[in-house]
Amino acid sequence: MRIAIVGIGGVGAAFGAPLAAAGEDVVFVARGETLRALKEHGLILESEDGSLVLPELHATDDPASLPPVDAILLAVKSWQVGDAARLAAPMVGPHTVVVPLQNGVEATERATSALGPGPVAVGLCGTVSWIVAPGRIRSAGGIRYIQFAEPDGRPSARLERLRDAFVRAGVRAEIPQDVGAALWRKFLFIAPIGAIGAASRVPIGTIRAVPESRALLERGMREVLALARARGIGLPDAVIGETMRFTDSLGAGATSSLHRDLIEGRRSELDDLAGAVVRLGREAGVPVPVHETLYASLLPLELAARVR
Repeated sequence: MRIAIVGIGGVGAAFGAPLAAAGEDVVFVARGETLRALKEHGLILESEDGSLVLPELHATDDPASLPPVDAILLAVKSWQVGDAARLAAPMVGPHTVVVPLQNGVEATERATSALGPGPVAVGLCGTVSWIVAPGRIRSAGGIRYIQFAEPDGRPSARLERLRDAFVRAGVRAEIPQDVGAALWRKFLFIAPIGAIGAASRVPIGTIRAVPESRALLERGMREVLALARARGIGLPDAVIGETMRFTDSLGAGATSSLHRDLIEGRRSELDDLAGAVVRLGREAGVPVPVHETLYASLLPLELAARVR
């Protein structure tokens, strides 16, 4: 398949590098120092199982110079989705599928606003990956999965082809029957764990080990569950226990991207995680006091990062 990866951070590298290594026709869309590093040295994806090195790859900052591709993965931060989708527009042909992979539950709407409804699917992924240096990404924790589906749930040959390409590359890829529920399952985990980690400045292992912070995490999850149900998303009661067990399975030193970004003084996805819970909770009339407190506590850090 001809596949474009827009954004070469932790997510873009974690899913783009295996596709390229497996022989798919992959182009990496990047800019600045990242583009220079990709052109000069290629891409390195480090993991506990060893490094995947792509010394030669196709990288560009000019999608308009490319023909249409079969699939586009938007691997930028949540607030960049609209701009990334517009940048990718020249690569969209009549059969192209665009898959946003951001945290949160609103990326598909933003991509659709930029490109129209035809090309855009619903997507989500899981990976603990981060930038070590331009063109050099570290992936840890043994988690790497990707899910996507058409917004209306209909069968899709274009997404089946993309899933098969990931499977050939050794990446766990699925087309869930209810992608909305899958998206909110992830949101139920990442919104409270990211905010609690950033507010407490401790990794997941400490959060889950301290009874008070563990209880806070569970209360945050229950807020997201109530919000999901108010929006017509069918998540079962068991999702809380399942998500807590998933939390317990993670490496003790694991942190979320929101945590890392805020602690290191970078702009984060706070508005699309805890902030979105607060905003959507108000719209639905669902009380979310845990997320209101966390969002208010972290917002000064977020605003300071935006002016640097």
